[in-house]
Amino acid sequence: MRDVARAAGVSLMTVSRALREPHKLSEETRKTVLDAVQKIGYVPNSIAANLASNRSTVVGQIVPSIQNSLYADTVKGTADVLRTAGLHLLIADSGYSLQEEEALIGAFLAQRVCGLILHNTDHTPKALQLIERAGVPVIETGDVPGDPIDMVVSYSNAEAAKAMTLHLGARGYKRIGFVSLDTRTNRRARERQRGYYAGLKALGRKKDPLLVMEVGPGLTSGSHAMVDMMHRVPDVDAIFFAGDVLAIGALFEAQRRGWKVPGRIAIAGFDDLDILQHTVPKLTCLRLPRLEIGRRSAEAFLARLRGEDGGVRLDLGFEVIQREST
Repeated sequence: MRDVARAAGVSLMTVSRALREPHKLSEETRKTVLDAVQKIGYVPNSIAANLASNRSTVVGQIVPSIQNSLYADTVKGTADVLRTAGLHLLIADSGYSLQEEEALIGAFLAQRVCGLILHNTDHTPKALQLIERAGVPVIETGDVPGDPIDMVVSYSNAEAAKAMTLHLGARGYKRIGFVSLDTRTNRRARERQRGYYAGLKALGRKKDPLLVMEVGPGLTSGSHAMVDMMHRVPDVDAIFFAGDVLAIGALFEAQRRGWKVPGRIAIAGFDDLDILQHTVPKLTCLRLPRLEIGRRSAEAFLARLRGEDGGVRLDLGFEVIQREST
C-alpha cells in the first residue's frame, strides 16, 4: 500500500479508501489510485482485512441453480449496482436444496461476507439461527413472504398465478390445467398453485385434482405432463405451466403429436424466457422484473450499509404477456 501511495502521490488512508470505501473519494482521486494499483500489481490481502474489520467487501448470493438462466438477470442487476460501490458478488448454487442452502450460508458467513441475498424464502431452522447470530443484512428475492428474515425485493407468485388463471378464463378456456414443480419442497411452486386455485375460485370453477400435476424440472417433465394431462382429462383446453421450461417441453410434445396450439390445447408459461418469443407459436407467459429485482436488492443493501431505512419490502409486480399460444 505504501508503494501505491507513493506512485499515486496520496496518503495511505486515501489508498485504503479507494479500495474499501470508494464512494468517499472523488472519481479523479479514485482513478489515480486504481491506476497505480494496476501498474504496481498490488493485490490487497482480503483475509487480513476481513479479520481486522470482521467484515469483507463481498456479498454472498445463493440461487437454486446456476444452470437455470432465469436467475442470470437478477445476478447481473445485483452485481452491476454493487460494483459501483466497490463491493463484489460471490454466487453459489443450492441445487433446490434447503440443506445445501444452509451449508452455503455457513460457508459464506465463515468468509465474513457483509450480507446475503437469498432467492429462497423458506430456510432450515439452523440456517435462520446462523443468520441471526451473524447479524448481517439479508434480502430475499424469490417471493414476498409474510414473515421475511429481513428485507424483501420480489413479486407475489400467488398473485401472478391467479392473474394468469383469470387471463385464460377471460379468453374463454373452461378446463384449465396446472403443472408445477413439487409443492412440498418448493415454496414458489406452492404459492403458484395457491394462486391458480384462487383464480379458479374467482372464475366460479371447482377444483379438480385431475387437472393439477406436480413434476420434476426440465423439458422432458413438461412433455410427459402434457401427455398425461391430455389422457387424464380429454376435455382439457388450456394448461398453465408454472415454469417456462415445462411449457416449452409441452409445446414440443404437442407439435410431435400433431396437437394444434392453441386450436386443440392452449399453453401458458411463467417467466418469459427469450426463447418464448421465437417458438411457433409464440408462448403466452408472465413477465417478471428479474433484472430490476437484482438492482433494487443491491440498492436496498447499500442503503442498509449507510445506516438508512432497514424495513425494505418491495413488491415489483408482474405482467401477463398474451401471445399466440393462447
